[in-house]
Amino acid sequence: MTALAWLIPCALLLGGIGLAGFLWSLRNGQFDDLEGAGWRALDDDAPAAVEPVKKARPATQA
Repeated sequence: MTALAWLIPCALLLGGIGLAGFLWSLRNGQFDDLEGAGWRALDDDAPAAVEPVKKARPATQA
């Protein structure tokens, strides 16, 4: 019986944390564009070309 005294508050606390996380993501626009991510995954465009990093020339000693 004492296990229930620990488990019920823990379950309520975890549920509250989950609800708070869901409401936070809802307010920050995480669910605004549900179809866009799916279409971006199917997009066949080549990724933008990345310019190679130029190496610095070694200093010459005089």
